[in-house]
Amino acid sequence: MKAKVFVALQTVFLGLGMLVFIPTANPTATGKPGSPLPSNVENDPLSTTRTTTPAGQMKPLAVWECTTSWYGDDFDGQPTANGETYDMYADTAAHPTLPLGSIVRVVNIRNHRSQVVRINDRGPYIEGRELDVSYEVARKLGFDQHGLAKVRLELLKVPSRPEYAHREN
Repeated sequence: MKAKVFVALQTVFLGLGMLVFIPTANPTATGKPGSPLPSNVENDPLSTTRTTTPAGQMKPLAVWECTTSWYGDDFDGQPTANGETYDMYADTAAHPTLPLGSIVRVVNIRNHRSQVVRINDRGPYIEGRELDVSYEVARKLGFDQHGLAKVRLELLKVPSRPEYAHREN
């Protein structure tokens, strides 16, 4: 099991390392921090220059499986790692290492439901879990009553610049 996790992490970090050498077509951020993720990120021409699959979805930069959990009411309204206010009804997630602002498709392996989310927080902090999604994402994926799910993560986009905490000017 540890070997699988090591290989998955090694693959992710290798993929992220390769992104350093890939120029971006959109060096400016789209939208303000805290603005909701467009529901059709897969079809947003400004979001990426990568090729798409025949179904119109972006080809992932990396794919791996992990255990995910969800967080909701206790954290609703609290600040996230990037300075946004956590909204348990937004399509967002927490990951310990992916760059803030990364776009990830989360696929529930059991029922094949999927949801595109934006990484805006750090966590989870429980061993064996790699992703914490908002309550709304867990509901859409069908595991809000279970608490945990085995999912496939598809890394779709990594921001060209680090996303910093929102500052009011």
